[in-house]
Amino acid sequence: MAHSGISVLFVGTNFQRLLGGLWVTVKIAGVALIFGLILGIILGVLRTFKNRPLRVLLRLYLEFFRIVPTVVLLFLFYYILPRQLNFNLPADQLATLVFALWVAAEMSDIVRGALISVPKHQRESGKAIGLNRYQLYRYVLIPQAMSLEIPATINLATRVIKTTSLLMLISVMDVINIGQQIIEANNHSHPTGVFWVYGLIFLFYFLIDYPLSWWAKRLEKKRLERANG
Repeated sequence: MAHSGISVLFVGTNFQRLLGGLWVTVKIAGVALIFGLILGIILGVLRTFKNRPLRVLLRLYLEFFRIVPTVVLLFLFYYILPRQLNFNLPADQLATLVFALWVAAEMSDIVRGALISVPKHQRESGKAIGLNRYQLYRYVLIPQAMSLEIPATINLATRVIKTTSLLMLISVMDVINIGQQIIEANNHSHPTGVFWVYGLIFLFYFLIDYPLSWWAKRLEKKRLERANG
């Protein structure tokens, strides 16, 4: 006789394994966001310089990561580049690298857009009081661009967390991969277990992404209210 579907979550160490997989997911997303945001800010500032070859190069970098699907990037870094370049890294490290480079590309466009949105008179005022380029960015442009960048950055973070669901395709033991293993191992004794396992995974993602999404909308609403007030 088949057991209740929900009981599959508490068979053996299944629940603890799912939590462990969730930690892998969050860790990869978190590390990728930290390094990707730092690199993206630097690239975004560089994209506002009046250096055409540099701007074209960085634009190509952005378009590459926008056009190529994330799953293709994961396969490229996991299956092809290690063989061609003769190096071998664990799947979770390669996944973190891919996500960090993707975040950097998207963040560079967010930063560039925010910087060029700063009113022109602010830039001219900074130059008028003798600020050099570094001082102009540090004290005038970047602080004012922050309010524009934060909501978009939070939304980017939610996209990264959701996209980590692709990690199972390169054998990373994330929450999706572990959930699938639990389903396959208990399919006979818990035929409705798939509903409960994926339901719990959905709840995990919801509890992480929804507060971030709500926060981004709230910040954007406050910014618009200040701008119209």
